[in-house]
Amino acid sequence: MNFTYFIFFVVIVIGTLVITHWAAERSRTVHQFYVAAGSLSGMQNGMAIAGDFISAASFLGITGLIALYGYDGFLYATGFLISYVILLLLIVEPIHRLGTYSVADVVAARFPGNRMRAAVAISGICISVLYMIPQLVASGLLIRLLLGVDFRVAVSIIGVLMTVYVAFGGMLATSWVQIIKTVLLMCGTLLVVFILLSWLNWDFFGLIADAVEQSPHGESFFYPGNLFTNSIDKISLTLTLMLGTSGLPHILIRFLTVNNAKEARVSAMSASWIIGLFYIMTLILGVGTIALVGSETLIQADSSGNLAALLLAEAVGGDFLIAFVMAVAFATIIAVVTGLIFAATSSFAHDIYYHLWKKKRVEEKKQLQVARMVAVVIGILSILLSIGMEESNVAFLVSITFAIAASTLFPLLILTFYWRRFNRIGGYTTLLSGFLISIILVVLGPEGIGILPLSNPGILSIPAGFAGGVIGAMSGKKDEKSYEDLFLKLYSDKQEAVSHD
Repeated sequence: MNFTYFIFFVVIVIGTLVITHWAAERSRTVHQFYVAAGSLSGMQNGMAIAGDFISAASFLGITGLIALYGYDGFLYATGFLISYVILLLLIVEPIHRLGTYSVADVVAARFPGNRMRAAVAISGICISVLYMIPQLVASGLLIRLLLGVDFRVAVSIIGVLMTVYVAFGGMLATSWVQIIKTVLLMCGTLLVVFILLSWLNWDFFGLIADAVEQSPHGESFFYPGNLFTNSIDKISLTLTLMLGTSGLPHILIRFLTVNNAKEARVSAMSASWIIGLFYIMTLILGVGTIALVGSETLIQADSSGNLAALLLAEAVGGDFLIAFVMAVAFATIIAVVTGLIFAATSSFAHDIYYHLWKKKRVEEKKQLQVARMVAVVIGILSILLSIGMEESNVAFLVSITFAIAASTLFPLLILTFYWRRFNRIGGYTTLLSGFLISIILVVLGPEGIGILPLSNPGILSIPAGFAGGVIGAMSGKKDEKSYEDLFLKLYSDKQEAVSHD
């Protein structure tokens, strides 16, 4: 065990536990626990969203994919960034105006009732748990390096810590862990970029030349086709990443933590700027890794490329810099996994327990107790699912989760908000068709039994989700009144906000 690494690890753990203790004193009501009582400003929430969104898969996985495959690796970053434009234009304002504590609240504003709420809640829980797996895989690799412990033990350590943060601190602790993580991540990444460029006397073109020389792809390093030889696969990946963000529950519920729609829009815009700057730096780190570390060393250390950023930090700054980058990556994992556990917890405790099981007849103290117990169960489940996934590239696992989110909750929200003819049957068929087609295509794909050559199912599963919703809606009765009621809720809230201003 490297003592420098251990000190950084302890500092991060103590800091986050202090935040949790502070937040626990301010999370004594359901409103405080679930949405931090709407107390965050747009800029604070934007930083928290960036902290929630920039995952270990981004920081570790994408840097490695760029180092190994060049242009194709950067496709992940561009898809993630563009997704926030779609989120801002189509999703943010209706989510804020219609939601209370969960995504199911939003859909229930048009289709009230237990069955629809249960369907949306279960979808959200599945997506959150699936997304937790790559985060915990990355954390296991990181803590194994940091503390020299077994991968399974490392995953368990992270899972237990995240569960503690959610169970005691609620959304307030989750938000401030994510805000601090964003500050650390941006500063740490910028520091490594500056040190890298100073090593090369700020000769960026020299860096590019070295990358071409060291890469086994040679001149084609900056051209497409190194990772995705199939152009349909590239289109599918980009489409999945662009639309998947708008179906991730842990991102969507963040827009419920501000007190008006204007602050919700500010949240999305500020998050977009932070995320964009981060991915530009990730591109430089990936190119720098292949130029300074070399492909042989990178592949020998980790064939999936997940350790690229850490190897670069070690090359340009030694033990202290790699310990700092590990601490930043660890804070990244803490923030994202905490957000995911919280999203799954709120869906189960608020939608399934409070609405479906207890029919809203339960005191507030009991709701909080159940929410904390659910956090523990979800944490344990995620740990068990993550063990055994050590050799998988975390960025690929993330793309699968995005495909499911883009094929289920995204089309459901779009059709709910913007199609008058949409009805309950369409809602059920949207979720069912999108989820089943996504899973079937993944199983049949290269990472499954290998029958289909398509690595990213989004190009088929996303249209399947929309098509399932349209067919289901057309086969049922018209439900235009539900659309008119939804419109009135949005319009009356907007008028109220304008008159208040």
